[in-house]
Amino acid sequence: MAEQTKVKTLDQIVIRFSGDSGDGMQLTGTIFSNLSAIFGNDISTFPDYPAEVRAPQGSLSGISGFQVHLGSKKIFTPGDKADVLVAMNPAALKVNVKNLKSDSVIIIDLDSFQKRDLDKAEFKTEDPFEELGLKSQQVIAAPVSTMVRDGLAEFGLDNKSALRCKNMFTLGLVCWLFDRPIDTAMKMLQNKFVKKPAIAQANIKALTDGYHYGHNIQASVSTYRIEGTKIEPGIYKDVNGNNAISYGLIAAAEKAGLRLFLGSYPITPATEILQELSKHKRLGVITVQAEDEIAGICTAIGASFAGCLGVTSTSGPGLALKSEAIGLAVIAELPLVVIDVQRGGPSTGMPTKSEQADLMQVLYGRNGESPVVVLAAATPADCFDMAFWAGKLAVEHMTPVVLLSDAFLANGSSAWRIPDLNDYPEIKPNYVSNYRGEATWKPYRRDSDSLVRYWAVPGTEGFTHRIGGLEKDFDTSSISTDPMNHQKMVMTRQAKIDRIADFIPELEVAGDQDADLLLAGWGGTYGHLYETMEIMQSNGKKVALAHFRFISPLPGNTVEVLKRYPKVIVAEQNNGQFANYLRSKVDDFNPYRFNRIKGQPFIVSRLVEEFTKILDNA
Repeated sequence: MAEQTKVKTLDQIVIRFSGDSGDGMQLTGTIFSNLSAIFGNDISTFPDYPAEVRAPQGSLSGISGFQVHLGSKKIFTPGDKADVLVAMNPAALKVNVKNLKSDSVIIIDLDSFQKRDLDKAEFKTEDPFEELGLKSQQVIAAPVSTMVRDGLAEFGLDNKSALRCKNMFTLGLVCWLFDRPIDTAMKMLQNKFVKKPAIAQANIKALTDGYHYGHNIQASVSTYRIEGTKIEPGIYKDVNGNNAISYGLIAAAEKAGLRLFLGSYPITPATEILQELSKHKRLGVITVQAEDEIAGICTAIGASFAGCLGVTSTSGPGLALKSEAIGLAVIAELPLVVIDVQRGGPSTGMPTKSEQADLMQVLYGRNGESPVVVLAAATPADCFDMAFWAGKLAVEHMTPVVLLSDAFLANGSSAWRIPDLNDYPEIKPNYVSNYRGEATWKPYRRDSDSLVRYWAVPGTEGFTHRIGGLEKDFDTSSISTDPMNHQKMVMTRQAKIDRIADFIPELEVAGDQDADLLLAGWGGTYGHLYETMEIMQSNGKKVALAHFRFISPLPGNTVEVLKRYPKVIVAEQNNGQFANYLRSKVDDFNPYRFNRIKGQPFIVSRLVEEFTKILDNA
């Protein structure tokens, strides 16, 4: 066997798997990510797939991708450009050429690069690499389809079924490239296809063949070594944002001593929350797949009135349909959690792409003065904590809480240390048993400090009551159209939300406390902004980052933080919604803005370039 001649030892690397939607790129990337996490690498992933159910095979519009960034240090983003690209056909190569580093390795299925395949991908010549200007990359051109068919002949599979195992061959090749043992991958495949043992064995055989093929060609291409890292002891799970939200909601209900109820309607990219919670009936979770978005939220409001932690999940188009019902929860002052996994809009927009353009909708998109609490998760793992916070604030303050996620967080994953629930604070519902007022209890009697009304769960003896969508009298809780009373109730509901600022953490600032430039962001851009800050610091710049997870109300020290720095850039994936919101809350605040609305995550190198210009030249 030839001796390896090129080994690159790196502290981080980016791999992108790309092919037709039916090529199994999401499964391939997920298994490789799990292997790397088990090996001790920190990871961040980015599934990037089309909205079409099945675009024409080999076409540019049908390419599905999965990018994973792994390293021996903390990883914050899926990475800008790939060190290794697996391109299952010419269209995958063409779509991803902009995502390649100059010294990258490209793995292709040579059998899928015939003239008919090149024509489908709209190449003008028979040399796609020359046409795309790819001259410095190392190419592994393996006849994957042929080797998979030949290797699986003993299983008696038809041609189509055999070729479905191509992705496992390439996974084996990538495992060799990164010195990843394949034993664990074999177990994962056995578990995935436990009801189809023949299919499991065929995929394992293809995986093994790809791994051995790598050994046979090892003298012709660089291999990579990324050492594991020492991590805090504990049980870790590769978790995406949707699953983390599901677990956080379960934890919040457990801490509050409540049943968790989810009323929802399937919508990309939030559907997985409904799917995940439906698996946990043994934990007391109740799920209802409603006939539409309005029914979904109304069942959740009904469950909340009945004494559950009511939750509904959706994306931007569904949130628009839920707006009237959110107003009902506001005026009825019931605990409700609304999960909005944002996607590209408007209307149907780009269902599988990520955006941050629902902020104004969640803050103001209802009739009347309808204040709600608004939170935003920062990372896939942080989705757990923010879902817990959403449940806590909803229950303790008797209010709707909107938790913003996005497609990037929902589908991307990171290594998550399963926490000890004992480390999380108690959740104490403001039950009517807490009422100590001198007057007779009425449904809208409130705690004098927090202004939170008392929760009388129907069936509690002596506390029969009625609430609803009509305005009520502040003192008697009867229906009222009195002008002065309406003013008082409107101001009281707003003051209740404003006072929540006393119950949430202050805004934290990372980086240089005496920075010349403060980066401000919210939601799923956290990793990109944090990495940008680190790179600029390594370039000798004094930079800090304030990332907002609590948006309405803002943390109590927001004004002080934003006024502390000479230059502030608000970066977001919309047309400036958060920057405008901050300006409405902070006097004489006029930040620089960085806005991109491309349906894709920020590119860190671009952020560094633009922010450095502002810092140096502004």
